[in-house]
Amino acid sequence: MVHSELMEETDKLLANLPPWTRQPTQSATYPHAFVEAAVAAGASRQGVLESAALSQADLAGLEEPGGLVSLRSVIRIAAAVLVHTDDDSLGFACGQRMPLTAHGHLGYALMCADTPRQAIHILETYWHVRGRGALCTVHEETQRVFLELLPEVDSPARVQQMLFSAMLTSIFKGIEFLLPQAPITVEFWLQYDFSLRPGTDMASLPPVRLGMPRVGIALEGDLTILDAPLQTANPEGLRAALALCERESALSAAGSDVLRRVRTALVPGPDGYLSLEGLAQMLHMTPRTLRRRLQEQGYNYQQLLEDARRRDSAQLLRDPTLEIRRISEKLGYLNPANFTRAFKGWTGMSPREWRRQWENGG
Repeated sequence: MVHSELMEETDKLLANLPPWTRQPTQSATYPHAFVEAAVAAGASRQGVLESAALSQADLAGLEEPGGLVSLRSVIRIAAAVLVHTDDDSLGFACGQRMPLTAHGHLGYALMCADTPRQAIHILETYWHVRGRGALCTVHEETQRVFLELLPEVDSPARVQQMLFSAMLTSIFKGIEFLLPQAPITVEFWLQYDFSLRPGTDMASLPPVRLGMPRVGIALEGDLTILDAPLQTANPEGLRAALALCERESALSAAGSDVLRRVRTALVPGPDGYLSLEGLAQMLHMTPRTLRRRLQEQGYNYQQLLEDARRRDSAQLLRDPTLEIRRISEKLGYLNPANFTRAFKGWTGMSPREWRRQWENGG
């Protein structure tokens, strides 16, 4: 794809996003980090902003300390950064510019938490107060905690990966601060393949697994460390920071909570995944209302079901005792060939090839 086509694709997707994406809900800290990382890579700041074609209000918000910009402008800035750098790995450099202190009241709450586990719970609970565009869900698995990022709205694959790379790196910076020299291993999981630009500094970051069915950061090892007291724990500071997070949460739009709850509830049970009607009953609303609430976020039930299947396929394939046919059934595919076709679309590999690569540490 040539550069101009990326901006065209971005504009087409932005045209279909819900109205709330035009509201100033994003901290300017994040798009500012994207622009500065692009400038450090040799791009022109003026050129990036001209390509992003921001409104006057968003330009002003970008320049103000503590300013806010719209999610649409964040996505356009990310696309413009890719246009001017042609560096799909630049998200890692952006995330390096976002330590815990860059995240306002949420960052301070994480620093004041009693334990790392409490900090992870706070991050999941109040993630949305620092902006919209991605959802963060925590999965506790055997010897692993996985912090998964899910898109809240649609954006071009290259742009989404850059944004998610920045978020994962920023989360890692927080983990590094809270758990220095902890006996755990950390990995980044990303969906798409890309080539690192020569000179990209990845030495201080965890290994990156590409072509994964889900995006997130995996913590493995002796997870009892997550219950150890933090040296930065501050009960009084924590209460104050959480009160401010609650206030910000109350002022933010509530629609994303429905999306988060649906994603959390879509897990394969004995009878497969909940239907739209089952989800509506669980959320104490009619199927029509749930369908409308999801449409307001730019999603529908089938999209979320496919996201859940993609997410859960990785978890199930890591169990060597489960046959591919059985995994296909658990995910709701009556024909294993349909599962293989879907999985190849997600990762570029068949389930069997992916499992073999995983077992070999690839």
